[in-house]
Amino acid sequence: MLLRTMIRSSAATVLLPLLVAFVLLALSNDLSAWVTPHYWPSATGSAAFAQPFVSAACAAAAAWEGARLTKGRVFDQTSVRGPVAIAVPVLLPVLLMGVIGILVALVITAAAADVPLGLPEAGILAAIIAMLAANTLVGFIVGRVLPGVLAAPVALVGSFFATAYPASWNVMWLRYLVGGGLSNCCSVDTSIDAKALAATLTFAAAVSCAALLLIHRRGGTATLCMVFVLLSASVGISWSLTRDLGAEPLQPRDTAALICDDGARPAVCLWPEVEDPETVRKASRAAAARLEQAGVQIPPTLTMAARPGPQTLKLGIGPTTSEEGDIAGGVASGLLPEPPPCAFAGAPYPAAVAAGPLSAWLYTTAGMPADSVAGRFGPEDAAMAQQLTKLPASQQIAWYKKNREALGKCSTPPPLRIAQVTR
Repeated sequence: MLLRTMIRSSAATVLLPLLVAFVLLALSNDLSAWVTPHYWPSATGSAAFAQPFVSAACAAAAAWEGARLTKGRVFDQTSVRGPVAIAVPVLLPVLLMGVIGILVALVITAAAADVPLGLPEAGILAAIIAMLAANTLVGFIVGRVLPGVLAAPVALVGSFFATAYPASWNVMWLRYLVGGGLSNCCSVDTSIDAKALAATLTFAAAVSCAALLLIHRRGGTATLCMVFVLLSASVGISWSLTRDLGAEPLQPRDTAALICDDGARPAVCLWPEVEDPETVRKASRAAAARLEQAGVQIPPTLTMAARPGPQTLKLGIGPTTSEEGDIAGGVASGLLPEPPPCAFAGAPYPAAVAAGPLSAWLYTTAGMPADSVAGRFGPEDAAMAQQLTKLPASQQIAWYKKNREALGKCSTPPPLRIAQVTR
């Protein structure tokens, strides 16, 4: 079949404008809502939000093509080409339609992220395209079994349910079979976990191979057994890869990409996506100096890494943060203590009431404006922090240390009242 004939007669040619319009009009806001500025992995991951919708369109178009060929008894005629050789050229425009739909989504997310010149995250794109191919081939089989009027809607709904709904289930590893969770990638200090991508690629490849096997050999006990073994093995492999993953398939970003300025203390290590590194470094050091003047110990390095190492402090800011008060809050956020394990286990935790006032004092001391502190922690905690800052530095640091110590235990009531540590 000539290429122009194949494209002209394909259902994908009719469906493509509708798919592009759907992505642009219905999905644009969702695609760009949570993208991390200037970060290609985030732009690529956000584009994966469109994958269930595009996969459903591919499945429906492929089902129509399968039903059309079956109705024309193409596979019942003597041919020099096998069933797979007949099906693949017909399905290529369908897959191309899906790829274009994903590229449109990627353009939307890349524009929202204002990414620099570069390339999308190859692993995420590969997983998405693998799912498009799997849904296309399965949709074609649905069209071989059901009449066209029924096959297309069944494939559309079935594909969307299979690819979209596992992300909402409590069994976490199931979502990674179909590429769920990829749209959560990534904050600036994280990257996609390769195990999630491997699981999606493994399952999608197995589904595609099983579908090609069914197209080539049709039914039969031996063929169905081979399909069952193939799919079962892929599910087992994917489960072994992702059984320990949580709701988001993320891992800390490689710290080799950090740009560290060692010319002053504390050293400040920033990701290359930060828009105004000089302002961030200057404001971070000013906030650290204020905290040290109040008696708070600051490690020699401030870093944006997801997991700060020894002698480093987490700088909790985003790539576009440039306000001095927000940067000061980013320095203070790294000093907040984590609740003890016993608190997560359900044990009584009387010191929890100290978390707000202590945080408000840290943010205020670092240099965040009072109204911003009140908006973040509430007016009562902000007012208490303002009262504390009027005390001598020795009394402030004594209050901070005693309450911080209480926050690290489940059995110690916090000495919240100023008089408890100043008398």
